[in-house]
Amino acid sequence: MSEPHSAPEGGTPHHRRPAPLLFEPSEAQPDDEHFFGLESLADPAELLERSTELVLAFRAAADRAMEYQAVAAAQLADTRRFDRLTAEAIAGRARWTEDYARKMIEFGQDLLRDRTPEGQPPARP
Repeated sequence: MSEPHSAPEGGTPHHRRPAPLLFEPSEAQPDDEHFFGLESLADPAELLERSTELVLAFRAAADRAMEYQAVAAAQLADTRRFDRLTAEAIAGRARWTEDYARKMIEFGQDLLRDRTPEGQPPARP
């Protein structure tokens, strides 16, 4: 499992704009031979370009999902909650180590501090 991302030296983390998906994953065929139409591309240059776009899109989606995990972990660990969870309990729910849960809680707290006054996450480039 990857570690929480930190911001580059300049400040805010860089977010990639994901490549457009040609269809929703729920519409995907369960057949392992079909993956976003890549199997039908004969031109290796086109295959490299489209598969690279997909890699970047999935990385961006994974980064965003991890940010949501961190925010949720921070909210669950908030001492103002009457039903607050410990890092150990959060680790168990998310299938993390306790040390990683603590890091994710801290990362989530940082993300929550960076939100705009309306409670919305900062705009993405």
